[in-house]
Amino acid sequence: MDEQALTLRIDEALREFTSRELVSGAEVVDFLLDLRLMMLAEEERAPATS
Repeated sequence: MDEQALTLRIDEALREFTSRELVSGAEVVDFLLDLRLMMLAEEERAPATS
């Protein structure tokens, strides 16, 4: 996951949530978990710098 992929995912969620009157807490949690998983996957791919 690079910044562009993260930005695209956020933009996608914003378009989806903006068009609706209500957004459930579960949907927001799902979105945040998706972002977290993307970040963790990128950390695993990044070479160790220590």
